[in-house]
Amino acid sequence: MKNLLTLLVFLAGIQITHAQVIGNPFPDMEAETVEDKKVNLPTDTKGKYTLLGLAYSKKSEEELNTWFSPVYNKFIKKATGMMAGMGYDVNVYFVPMFTGVNAAATGTAKKKALKNVDPVLLPYILFYKGELKAYKEALDFEKKDIPYFFVLDAEGKIVYATSGRFSEAKLGELEDSIED
Repeated sequence: MKNLLTLLVFLAGIQITHAQVIGNPFPDMEAETVEDKKVNLPTDTKGKYTLLGLAYSKKSEEELNTWFSPVYNKFIKKATGMMAGMGYDVNVYFVPMFTGVNAAATGTAKKKALKNVDPVLLPYILFYKGELKAYKEALDFEKKDIPYFFVLDAEGKIVYATSGRFSEAKLGELEDSIED
């Protein structure tokens, strides 16, 4: 019984943590594409909903990768035939974050992405190099081994947040937050 109570408190804490960022503006972040083009989040994404996946460790990056295909198929891939025009009009970015001593590896990571990532996904990958503290505080992500996902509204405010490995349930919640 004690273990069950501990688990429930832990799970409630996760939801409260994510709830704390809902309604807040996403903090300014300058990131780059593999071609070194700068993208300023959320400024450059204002005007439509944006889905951001952030990871700041090797392990969290591996879990972030579990989201690539499902998110691409749901939000990016253009429908054809009778379904043409029925897709979502959202910005989608996966952002590996390189901080501290790992910041020096950003260039290597870009080259590796060019070589190993499906070219159709490359426009949706941004690389952040810089400090982490402000994002950890503003976005409330303390666990470095899991990725964090945020849905921003057209004004750049966080309307939904989740974390961890991909699941159909989480994808459904993301979709619901974009449709609302």
